[in-house]
Amino acid sequence: MDGATSSSGDERGGVHVLLVPLPAQGHMNPMLQLGRRLAYHGLRPTLVATRYVLSTGPPPGDPFRVAAFSDGFDDGGMASCPDPVEYCRRAEAVGSETLAQVIAAEARAGRTPSVMVYDPHMAWAPLVARAAGVPTAAFMSQSCAVDLIYGEAWSGRAPLPMADGSALRRRGAVSVDLGPEDLPPFVVSPGLYPKYLDVSIRQFEGLEHAGDVLVNSFRDLEPQEAEYMESRWRAKTVGPTLPSFFLDDGRLPSNKAYGVNFFSSAAPCMSWLDRQPPCSVVLASYGTVYNLDAGELDELGNGLCDSGKPFLWVVRSNEARKISQELLGRCEENGLIVPWCPQLEVLAHKAIGLLLDSLWMELNDRSTCCRRANGGDAEVGRPANHGKVRGECMGDRRADADR
Repeated sequence: MDGATSSSGDERGGVHVLLVPLPAQGHMNPMLQLGRRLAYHGLRPTLVATRYVLSTGPPPGDPFRVAAFSDGFDDGGMASCPDPVEYCRRAEAVGSETLAQVIAAEARAGRTPSVMVYDPHMAWAPLVARAAGVPTAAFMSQSCAVDLIYGEAWSGRAPLPMADGSALRRRGAVSVDLGPEDLPPFVVSPGLYPKYLDVSIRQFEGLEHAGDVLVNSFRDLEPQEAEYMESRWRAKTVGPTLPSFFLDDGRLPSNKAYGVNFFSSAAPCMSWLDRQPPCSVVLASYGTVYNLDAGELDELGNGLCDSGKPFLWVVRSNEARKISQELLGRCEENGLIVPWCPQLEVLAHKAIGLLLDSLWMELNDRSTCCRRANGGDAEVGRPANHGKVRGECMGDRRADADR
């Protein structure tokens, strides 16, 4: 797929917004939900996605038009490049040219973009837009707390390694005490994850030139952190970017799914959950990026089995081959292993009692959905911290302080 290809999106006049997410599921879906809200208010969104992403399934449909560009990994996408720095380097080299072609094609077709919303992990994208005379807005898919930690590291106000969040709290950046276990491991042990640290903090490179900075969070969750992001980076909270159905806001009642799934599964997740008691099931899901070695998978799997609780374990197919036959046999006794699940529907199921998660991308959205559906009884667990300030830390400690 080259250039722009029309879906059934509205072709009428109005503000035309290009949405350019990082081609990872945890980044794309929040931006898609933002696009749906923009369309609700009369704007015309066009999803600009990589050729690989658009090859994995049908386009999202109304209200989106779709345009394709190349990040240099058309055959296997981001997952085919294990080195995040190399991925970003090649994506910039190839993407700068192909994104410029998309913008030019839209203008020739009479759909000149009014603004481009981009993921700041793609720091090269706004340079392309500005060269074409298109204003930009950055959309940060993580919470304010995570964003400000990386922003402070980028600016040098938070020297690395970061032992805890005490300095951040003294400056008024965060409202709760954060221990090393609550911080992204990239800033606690930068030597262990140097390339991921580099990619994480470089999203602030040139951010001051963005016309607007939008954050996938909401002030009621982290008011002090949101205020700090606003004071330092002019950030505005626009989250949580959940499908409207799960927010009870009545705006888009038919919007029940995120819209992009890189994986599919015929496993009967929902029917299996229907057979489990309320709040009894442990959901273990580590997203589309997180990689566990065989030893870590063995430890996690045996821990799930030893819990004595029914569990739904989401393991990507390329990861599942690392699981021993012995462990697979144990898991069959009380659990279900699937390569993918419809996460929002699963989290909203009354059987879910605990979520084990890497806390990598969408914790605010996931925990909001889970707690809404299950009357607040569901918890968010984390056996391994991989780049996210713990959402339960922010919420639970603030609740303790308010008592």
